[in-house]
Amino acid sequence: MNTRDRDRDPYEKTFPALPPAPGGRGFARTWWGHAWLRALEDSALDGTQVKQGRRYARSGAVGAVSVRPGGLTAVVRDPDGTAHRTDVLVQEFTEAHWDQLLGLAAAEAGYIAALLDREVPPELAEDAAAAGVELLPGIGDLDPRCDCGEWDHCPHTAALCYQVARLLDQDPFVLLLLRGRGERELVDELEERSTAEAQAPQAPADEGILAAEAFAAGGVRPGLPPLPGLPQAPGQPPTLDTEGEPEPDLDVDAVEFLAQAAATEAHRRLAEALAPGHADRAPTGPLTLIEDAVRLTAEAGDFRVRSRLAAATGRSRADMELAVRAWGFGAGPGLAALEDDWTPDRSTLARARAALVAAWADGEAPVLRRIRARWTEAGTDRQLRLGREGRWWPYHREAGRWIPSGPSAPDPGAALEADPAR
Repeated sequence: MNTRDRDRDPYEKTFPALPPAPGGRGFARTWWGHAWLRALEDSALDGTQVKQGRRYARSGAVGAVSVRPGGLTAVVRDPDGTAHRTDVLVQEFTEAHWDQLLGLAAAEAGYIAALLDREVPPELAEDAAAAGVELLPGIGDLDPRCDCGEWDHCPHTAALCYQVARLLDQDPFVLLLLRGRGERELVDELEERSTAEAQAPQAPADEGILAAEAFAAGGVRPGLPPLPGLPQAPGQPPTLDTEGEPEPDLDVDAVEFLAQAAATEAHRRLAEALAPGHADRAPTGPLTLIEDAVRLTAEAGDFRVRSRLAAATGRSRADMELAVRAWGFGAGPGLAALEDDWTPDRSTLARARAALVAAWADGEAPVLRRIRARWTEAGTDRQLRLGREGRWWPYHREAGRWIPSGPSAPDPGAALEADPAR
């Protein structure tokens, strides 16, 4: 868009049709372009329509895009050449919203410089959101309208949104125009506000205090700010679903699964860190490759992913499901109780025998036959396993296999009685 066109109508801009997008690349490169696409992808009810729209946009089916306060318009063509008038509406800012946003931008010289360089500082968006002004659209903020008759996002409105993400990468003032102000008006008002702020009387500079006084007051420090709250759910990594063929050695499904698993694990660890008493707990060591594979299998809902993880660890599907069950009862120690057939030394064995005697001191003790660190109750399908950490794990026999029955207990009697298979 040249300066002459912008001068003619500062409240509407028309961008010529963009050439087809290269295959295998995302439509957005900037963080605000990705935020725009998340608003589309997270709110559309039919993901198939969105994917079809992405193919339309990539093929060059979107014509010239008209951008005005509150909306976008373009003609989008089907593969057979049928043209559709397509609109996407966006909520305009109120005067109060603009006053908040421009006040924040004018207060920081770096914000103005970044905007003039066609950059959106993430700090500006965060400060505005904290003040109640959502600069970037969220779920449900993109209102689709198309003459094809669809009431939700159709391939045509999705294609328009994908094309606009490319425009936003080049010029974030497109987003500000959608919110209600043209570039010239915004730049003029920002300059006025920043000039007024620079000329405003300044408070006298703080001359500070003597070093001896500061040293004497060294023990008086302000309290730490409160910790941030725990998000309600793990974050959602971006999709890697594109029309282009991935690199030969890149497994897209595996990468997407691992990204989601990493987000889930980060959320779990943050929840632990924010829980009361976290500082008093002993740190845990890193997981082994086998432990991590079992953990990932426990989180995987896809049958194919679970099968591949089982094969990668040299297990059958049945063996991996058994390992997942043990993991669910006690993570690493629970898995070790399943697979670690160890022999206790004399002192460990003596403590185990003392615990068994104490467990049934007031009643008739079951007949337990020991093989290494496993005690099987005679005439039943129940078993106790002693873990290296000193806890007892209940097991029961099912179809000729020993199956974990529940979490561990410090007392062998409690572990045996808590066995749900009893």
